[in-house]
Amino acid sequence: MVEKEEAVISEEEAAQYDRQIRLWGLEAQKRLRTSRVLLVGMRGLGAEVAKNLILAGVKALTLLDHEQVSSEDSRAQFLIPSGSLGQNRAEASLNRARNLNPMVSVEADTENINQKSDDFFTQFDVVCLTSCSRDLLVRVDHICHKHNIKFFTGDVFGYHGYMFADLGEHEFVEEKAKVAKVSKAKQEVEDGPEAKKAKIDPTESILVKKKVQFCPLKDALEIDWHSEKAKSALKKTPTDFFLLQDLTVSGRNRSKKKCVKELHCFFIRQVLMKFRTDKKRDPQPSNYQEDSELLLQICSDVLDSLGVSPDLLPKDFASYCFSEMAPVCAVVGGVLGQEIVKALSQRDAPHNNFFFFDGRSSNGIVDCLGSK
Repeated sequence: MVEKEEAVISEEEAAQYDRQIRLWGLEAQKRLRTSRVLLVGMRGLGAEVAKNLILAGVKALTLLDHEQVSSEDSRAQFLIPSGSLGQNRAEASLNRARNLNPMVSVEADTENINQKSDDFFTQFDVVCLTSCSRDLLVRVDHICHKHNIKFFTGDVFGYHGYMFADLGEHEFVEEKAKVAKVSKAKQEVEDGPEAKKAKIDPTESILVKKKVQFCPLKDALEIDWHSEKAKSALKKTPTDFFLLQDLTVSGRNRSKKKCVKELHCFFIRQVLMKFRTDKKRDPQPSNYQEDSELLLQICSDVLDSLGVSPDLLPKDFASYCFSEMAPVCAVVGGVLGQEIVKALSQRDAPHNNFFFFDGRSSNGIVDCLGSK
């Protein structure tokens, strides 16, 4: 991790971040003001995360994206002005991003992340990847975990999105209501079960130091779902987890209705990740017919490899997988930005380690997977 300089909050900054300082304290804001963040992938989700971090007041944010602006970006990427078609996505996002908060240094990097050396990532306190392949996610997380750099990743596929965090060994403080001490004399006067209970003082609070251990992304994705322990955990595992999983699920001991619902989501995610690997892109509405046919073919191959009936998934499942839905980007980007701020400021308990969101039902869930 990059060495931190002594943070000094100027009067101008104190006025700018007054509300945040009142919310999480001056020391937390100082930590944010010395933090450098790398954000990879400036599509809809990346724009939401960038906006949240810039407004929170980090020291510096680097936007890395080697792709060019396409018509697809106009659906959810609000940092790119109209008329930017063909320009680099990071550079096209720069002016609007900087205008959000002049106190934050925002720079664009147009190189391909796949060509970056391991040392490149060590200059940041947080690395956040979006729209990347699974192999790249595992590689960068390994680098970050080794160098004690906070790692985040997330993606949005149509109505569905997720985020993952690997903070290594993370220390933080949590605000708790103060427990008022009751004198023995008062206990004797107020005898009974209620007198022995701890008295909470709602007017006072204390900061409690805590520590939590995160597992690397590779470990979270290589769970042996055949083990009895994993099968038991699988009963409460959100189906969106299988967005990144390999074909390792078999024989679930649960009702047919629940099993069909879980397999439905599992295979949709599985198909999407394989599509990204094979085509080096996500399904595009402009190529709807061809991409839909390919999604159905991949789906058929996956189901056949596991000996599952091809009727398990409805034929219209592909219609929920196209593009980035702006509302879903807003929700997942809000949670992702929140978790980065919490990690940098070391305030409040972080989500350990997955967050999943289903836009069709507007449900989100946090689940810890892969930790020993």
